[in-house]
Amino acid sequence: GKGPYAIARILEADKIDIPAYHQQKLGYGLHQSKVFEYPYRWCSSTIASILKKQEYLGHTVNFKTRKHFKDKKSKYVSEDNWLIFENTHEPIIDQETFDNVQRIRGNVKRYPDGWGEYHPLTGLMYCADCGSKMYVHRTSNYKNIPYYTCSAYTKVPCGTLCPSAHRIKAEVVLNLIQSTLQDIKKSLDEDNEAFLRSIQNEMEESEKMEMEKKKTRLTDSKNRLQELERLMCRIYEDMILEKIPNTRYEILNNQYETEQRELSKEIDGLEKAIKRYEKETDRAKKFIRLIERYDNFDELTPTIINEFVEKILIHERDRKGSQTANQKVEIYFNFIGNYEPPKEELSEEEMQKLREEEEKERVRKDRLHQNYLKRKANGKQKEYEDRYKARREEKKQEKLKSLKRTGIPVSEYIKNIKKTKMIYNS
Repeated sequence: GKGPYAIARILEADKIDIPAYHQQKLGYGLHQSKVFEYPYRWCSSTIASILKKQEYLGHTVNFKTRKHFKDKKSKYVSEDNWLIFENTHEPIIDQETFDNVQRIRGNVKRYPDGWGEYHPLTGLMYCADCGSKMYVHRTSNYKNIPYYTCSAYTKVPCGTLCPSAHRIKAEVVLNLIQSTLQDIKKSLDEDNEAFLRSIQNEMEESEKMEMEKKKTRLTDSKNRLQELERLMCRIYEDMILEKIPNTRYEILNNQYETEQRELSKEIDGLEKAIKRYEKETDRAKKFIRLIERYDNFDELTPTIINEFVEKILIHERDRKGSQTANQKVEIYFNFIGNYEPPKEELSEEEMQKLREEEEKERVRKDRLHQNYLKRKANGKQKEYEDRYKARREEKKQEKLKSLKRTGIPVSEYIKNIKKTKMIYNS
């Protein structure tokens, strides 16, 4: 769960030789006569380049560079021009780990908060309604409670790109991931073969529909790409024959080129996804092997989250503005997608009892929510909020006084406070 910079600091602390210094000690490389003042000072860019080298998979990658015809200097070319010879030497890392690292590296960059922490769920949380990433926030009321909201909701004007914030506490999602993994581990220990069959059956149903959608979208995108080529030729001819002015031609041509680039990128992604689906036929077994690495999931580490979780979709609560409403969360695991362990079937009496309890809970929540709306309408809620803010400000001033007595600069404390938003849970 650490980034290139953090890895570089760890290697430096452990006094691991940098590549150039290591090559010099072995007697080869381009730095035989150089005196290294800091032989253990790793650079984050070096770590980043190491993490994406396909040579560690046992492949040989040629034609990464090409000499330019003008200055005769070697220039790096795009990956489309590379020539890869697979399985030419012994690999030092497996394909699944490499793919997982590339997925994490290709995701959002994580930055530390005011407390110097990275949240392990950052980059995995998505809004189920608009598909945007969800950003982490931490309350600054001396509790440091992280929660996630939809990034599109806060775009100005607020609420136009996404109707609601889809707010959810990070602790709730972490507990859900942990309990789901524990249930999967329990099912696997009880009956390995039955668990494998249940995963394969569910994957076949869901992925077959998903692949059909992707293939249909791929066909439509290719047809649209060909249509754009014809349109661009037509408007060019119209411009030459002076049927349309040059300014109009430039506008249309730019629009078509932009759409072409977007479609080409989408087609490339769809083709890779379909090819990967057709190639990977034993993903359920890979997931089981991954589960078997761990004895239990009593502690959820960033490594476990990155190994198992592909993405998490957050839906809006059933009753917006209520803290006790139900909220749907979809967890997509690596290799198997959105999977929920089979639950024990309940009898008719148990189902009836469960429905009655749910109805009672719904009525209770409705009553609480209606009371809140009444307090908000008659101004009582505003009075309570003002009293709460006054107490919070008083507590803040007391904290500032204690910081002055202990010798901590108040400016540093205020600077940390301003890094986070003051959030009030109504």
